[in-house]
Amino acid sequence: MIDHTGIHVSDLSRSKRFYEPVLATLGHVPRRDLGDAVGYGKAAPGPFDDPAGEFWLTEGTPLVPRSHVAFRARNRESVDAFYRAALAAGGTDNGAPGLRLVYHPHYYACFVLDPDGYNVEAVCHAPPG
Repeated sequence: MIDHTGIHVSDLSRSKRFYEPVLATLGHVPRRDLGDAVGYGKAAPGPFDDPAGEFWLTEGTPLVPRSHVAFRARNRESVDAFYRAALAAGGTDNGAPGLRLVYHPHYYACFVLDPDGYNVEAVCHAPPG
């Protein structure tokens, strides 16, 4: 449904240091760096993927209120790795990995605040195994 999206960040260099190791846990890498903006996407994009990336960081005034961004994870282990990488990169815990049964029986997610206070999530919808 959505081709690409992005957020404004106050310090692009700082945000890149946060997002690069965090998104790498889900198989995403920087795909285009324009100096004042960077696009991230799958390391091996498909034929219909935007070659510049699906998630963009642009240096500027962060949005108010801060938006929420959820990244799809293949499995629960990827959610756990995302969480650990986010905390190691300076993120703030906003919900440790675990089931969120209020959404559905297999909704496994974590929530972290990035350096600008955006709530970023990694979520897996598949049952364990």
